[in-house]
Amino acid sequence: MAETDADTIVKPDDGEYMIRCENLVKIYKTSDVEAVALQGLDLDVKRGELMAIVGNSGSGKSTLLNMLGGLDRPSAGSLVIDGKDMLKFTDKDYMAYKRDTVGFVWQNNARNLVPYLTAVQNVELPMLLKGKKGRRARALELLKKVGLEKRRNSRLDQMSGGEQQRVAIAIAMANDPKLLLADEPTGSVDTKTSAMILDIFKELNKSEGVTVVIVTHDLKLAEHIDRVVAIRDGRTSSEIIRKRSYAEELNEMGEVISEGDAVHEELAVLDRSGRLQLPKEYMQSLGIKGGGKVKVELDEERGGIMLFPSDH
Repeated sequence: MAETDADTIVKPDDGEYMIRCENLVKIYKTSDVEAVALQGLDLDVKRGELMAIVGNSGSGKSTLLNMLGGLDRPSAGSLVIDGKDMLKFTDKDYMAYKRDTVGFVWQNNARNLVPYLTAVQNVELPMLLKGKKGRRARALELLKKVGLEKRRNSRLDQMSGGEQQRVAIAIAMANDPKLLLADEPTGSVDTKTSAMILDIFKELNKSEGVTVVIVTHDLKLAEHIDRVVAIRDGRTSSEIIRKRSYAEELNEMGEVISEGDAVHEELAVLDRSGRLQLPKEYMQSLGIKGGGKVKVELDEERGGIMLFPSDH
């Protein structure tokens, strides 16, 4: 029998990925209304990757974050994290997942910190609840990683908002999670502190090997993170990828030059069903409305496709 195309396709090893979402759907139901928050979202995140998810309010990014954190259950589709099928999880599985696999940094510091405990006691608390040994040494190590070793005996009311957020990151890392999720971690701090917090995530990603997913509405994160996935209307719409700059290539060859602005390009995402979300500015330029029709033609000369507004 002749070898078919299907026989030659090499599927990616799931062990390479921390997160695999395929056609993920989330529907919220009340007695009167049914709201679809995710409408067949696809997303792959490799182990050890640091990436961001951006989107406007109502885009579905918070719903996705809750499911990645084990705080909400998918309605349909596939969600596999660390090789585990989340759609098959029992309540007990979810408890173990939140304790052992994932760490969470909330935008609201009140959800991260116990106000009457010191910084080091806050970091020790998750380890205490898990019964881990060597808690003080690990807590001090994490506070050092976030630049707060000297503030170890300070309480919540003695720290700035940026310091509290850095303690929250240390707490999220206390039980050595494989996946670290951050919900708008720079939303309530100034630009300088925001850059410091992002540097901490980068360092933890590198030194601890933890996969980091940052969810935010701030498109400027693309300037600091290599891969940013944009969600619109409950689906993955585009990815902003940082390309290797000319400066980096020269640095690798031993040339000493200063790094200029990072170079990024935005790529539309074609999902596994062949669906494509056009950028809104393109739709406006072509005079296309949502739900409208377009002509699609293959341009063999340029090796691409062409879209034209339809008269029908």
